Amino acid sequence: MDSFSFSTLIRTASHEQHVEAETSTFMSDLLGGRLGVAAYARYTEQLWFVYEALEGEAERLASDPVAGPFVRPELYRLAALELDLAHLRGPRWRAGLTALSATRAYADRVRECAERWPAGYIAHHYTRYLGDLSGGQIIRDRAERTWGFAKKGDGVRFYVFEGIPNPAAFKRGYRELLDTVAADDLEKQRIIAECKRAFALNTALFRELGEEFPLSA
Repeated sequence: MDSFSFSTLIRTASHEQHVEAETSTFMSDLLGGRLGVAAYARYTEQLWFVYEALEGEAERLASDPVAGPFVRPELYRLAALELDLAHLRGPRWRAGLTALSATRAYADRVRECAERWPAGYIAHHYTRYLGDLSGGQIIRDRAERTWGFAKKGDGVRFYVFEGIPNPAAFKRGYRELLDTVAADDLEKQRIIAECKRAFALNTALFRELGEEFPLSA
């Protein structure tokens, strides 16, 4: 690989897919206040399946030489998602929880990587958690403004990292971890390819959500 750090390479190589995901029609409409809270709740439901896959395998990966350093409990989002869903859907939210086909494909791929290819799991870990710490804060702000959720309260707890008081410093440390990942150059290229795939899976999820919540003409 060239002289750039791995964290720089993975960010720049996946930039196009990242932009495609974050500028999807569904996300643009959601952030623009053109969709109702039902669309936000449905999106939150889909996130539950993805994070259940990410975090359900995390403990087993903690001792893995490649993925282990990235298993950081302060990042975990599943408990916060469940609080948000209880607020959005009520105490029996689990009874109505359903995954879109794109969500199932996304969660299945995360789980497959966790079980068979820990280096690939890193790609999904990176795209999700660093995205939550960064662009996710824009979603939180819009949700609070649009639907009147209490600031950093019920409904947006998923985006509040109480265990990370300094997100900027944490992200710097995370990128340093990427730069020292225990993988050779070929494996790093495979991780970059999986990162692109992770964004594509996320884009497919947004596309299906957009079909479920089209704007009225």
